[in-house]
Amino acid sequence: MILTFYLKFIFMKNFNMAELKLRFPFFRLNPNLIYLDNAATTQRVDRALDASWDYYHLGNANVHRGLYPLAEKATIAYEGVRDMVKDFINAREREEIIFTKGTTESLNLVVQSWGSKFLKSGDEIVLTILEHHSNLVPWQMVAKKTGAVLRFCPIKKNGQLDYDALAALITPKTKIVSITGLSNVLGTVVDIKQVVRLARKVGALVCVDAAQFIAHFAIDVQQLDVDFLAFSSHKIYGPTGCGVLYAKKEHLLEMEPWMGGGDMIKEVYLDHSIWNDLPWKFEAGTPAISQVIGLGGALSFLTELGFTWIKQHDQELQDYALVQMRSLSGVTLFGSGDWQTQRGAISFAIQGIHPHDVAAVLGEKGICVRAGHHCCMPLISTLGVPATVRMSFAIYNSKEDVDFLVDGLKSIQRKFR
Repeated sequence: MILTFYLKFIFMKNFNMAELKLRFPFFRLNPNLIYLDNAATTQRVDRALDASWDYYHLGNANVHRGLYPLAEKATIAYEGVRDMVKDFINAREREEIIFTKGTTESLNLVVQSWGSKFLKSGDEIVLTILEHHSNLVPWQMVAKKTGAVLRFCPIKKNGQLDYDALAALITPKTKIVSITGLSNVLGTVVDIKQVVRLARKVGALVCVDAAQFIAHFAIDVQQLDVDFLAFSSHKIYGPTGCGVLYAKKEHLLEMEPWMGGGDMIKEVYLDHSIWNDLPWKFEAGTPAISQVIGLGGALSFLTELGFTWIKQHDQELQDYALVQMRSLSGVTLFGSGDWQTQRGAISFAIQGIHPHDVAAVLGEKGICVRAGHHCCMPLISTLGVPATVRMSFAIYNSKEDVDFLVDGLKSIQRKFR
């Protein structure tokens, strides 16, 4: 009952897009703004904001330590969200859910706690050219430290992963394959099951950056059989400063803590310490309590909405956007353009106009898109361009949003002609 107190349920079995958009207070206050930068961050759903508000106003106390009723209430609410995450991604045990600050910290935890301990000179780490810097730079750091070697799977001309090349890259020297589930630049959908099959042939582990993947696909970590999976709250309509690392319990038991301090210890002596049980062994210090509780609100909202609806909405919106974009002259689209292999993001360039100029002018018109390398410099270099413009979709976006964008692009072309 206490968790329900924090996570208010407002049922919306019969809704339309206008009603759905009103569930996001940002759009109530900014009804004319066109927000198409959801791969960077999404707007917050009311249920997530309400859950965080309730904690701060009605139940503010630290978790795990206090024995008074207010602290116990906060702990129950916080730990209740761990159970929600477990169910949301179908983890086997709640101890496999570690709360972090976000995807980046989750991936760094894997690198520092698993990689630093188990990688040695000559071992190979297989990545792809699609990776966000968060799933590249930490592996560079641990490779330099341990003497391990980085290997990169290329992509095809249509932006899809070259699975034949990946199969050749994965050898008995491969200790881990760390991949994105969904490219934040091209929207490339990675066949995680195929990657896992290839990795298991040589006994390698698989780590998935699910920062984009989590918003567009229902995830079942047991079915996927991945060893690690990371995602952020703010990509799925929840607060910033909160993320999740899923890891198989067998790995967490072998890994050493990355950070030391309060709550990750069971006993402390002058010369050594005994670590706490899972999952708190990896959660040093006061956690992001309100953010985690807010994540719970976002998860309850998404569970109610359902990924069947999300999939249908994604497909209709993306197909419409591609048709409209292809009607423009002088526009280059990156990615496969096929629903089965691209999802959630469309990157493009306009002949003779720098992507930064495109995004700046659109911004003046109240249309928010991203321009640059999108924290994927090696991928952008592979595409042979200095940058791209990216539109990325969320559940509150509509065909009308796409129409505004296309009209804005036509205006820019006239202006720069």
